[in-house]
Amino acid sequence: MELSPEAISELHDPVLVSNVLELLDPVLANGGVLVDGTLGMGGHTEAVLKAFPNASVIGIDRDPRAIELASARLAQFGSRFTPFLATYDQIESVIAQAGLSAVDAVFMDLGVSSLQLDDDERGFSYSRRAPLDMRMDQTGGMSAADLLASASEAELARILRVYGEERFASRIARRIVLTREEQPLTDSVQLAELVRETIPAATRRSGGHPAKRTFQALRIAVNDELTILERALPSALSTLRVGGRLAVESYQSLEDRIVKHLFKEGSTPLQMPKGLPIRPSEQPQAPLELLTRKAIQASEAEVAVNPRAKSVRLRAVQLNTPYNKQDKRSSQ
Repeated sequence: MELSPEAISELHDPVLVSNVLELLDPVLANGGVLVDGTLGMGGHTEAVLKAFPNASVIGIDRDPRAIELASARLAQFGSRFTPFLATYDQIESVIAQAGLSAVDAVFMDLGVSSLQLDDDERGFSYSRRAPLDMRMDQTGGMSAADLLASASEAELARILRVYGEERFASRIARRIVLTREEQPLTDSVQLAELVRETIPAATRRSGGHPAKRTFQALRIAVNDELTILERALPSALSTLRVGGRLAVESYQSLEDRIVKHLFKEGSTPLQMPKGLPIRPSEQPQAPLELLTRKAIQASEAEVAVNPRAKSVRLRAVQLNTPYNKQDKRSSQ
């Protein structure tokens, strides 16, 4: 079904827009290029293009439907917006294809998009019946149903424990294996009910839906999200010009931990060996400068309007020196 740009914009409320614009203002106010590494339906990109009339945006998304909808929404900006179908760890290749050697800013809005979460055919939600797909790019790769059918009990437990931080990972994995011997696990409600029945009743009374962590873990595993993020952050920094900025919105602790660690590591000056006759002015500068000492979170007012903003953590850095993604820095 074809949607108008107005209808597309109503499907998604971008999170912390004013904060993102404030962080990007110093590098985009007079023009420049932003890479939106997680384009989705283009909410943040639209805000950037409206706020900074001389700036342009390169949008990256792995979901062909997202590219289609965002392109329709952003057609009003003409050549100021250029979409690329890719995963955001391919940012260096995308920049090269765009004919650029560096950009002024990179923005990432991590996790599953509203487009994917609200589409009943994608299987991301535990509250509505849908095929257990969970692929952000449905043109290839293993679905969640495929993973549940083929992974060993030990691997399923590892996925749930590591990616979902699920206390009852082993118990749920065992139940999945026993169930699939009788019938395949193919839809979201079926899996959500299995998890609910497996978790102790006392635990089910608090902490939200009992299947939330399981669905998060499977989604991360199916889309290889954390591995891609670990590759994407250094690649993004290496594409920035000196003075450029990287801003990242995370929605769960695993993502935020990766972002926080890399930002902290990069903003720590390299310690020189003791005893060297080095003047203070000659101390090497850390490649990154923290722009957010603590993560920015959504206000109660924004959460009231957009409940999905509740868990967001926004962090940003500025590049002080050319970034070599091969360097292994230490704060020791």
